Amino acid sequence: MNHRGIEYTVAKTALPGVWQWQFRIGDQLKTGKTETKIDLLAIRRVQLRIDRELKAARKSA
Repeated sequence: MNHRGIEYTVAKTALPGVWQWQFRIGDQLKTGKTETKIDLLAIRRVQLRIDRELKAARKSA
């Protein structure tokens, strides 16, 4: 999937309601997990995380 030019993945784990995600900004790979039973909410949480990371990258540049 793509959000603001950043490719990311969101995938179910073996645990019910737990989603694993990852994305890369520049050379930095970000990974994590989120808990929700709703797949669209998991996707939205990753998109918000990408927004925060892009904002932080702009401030440090």
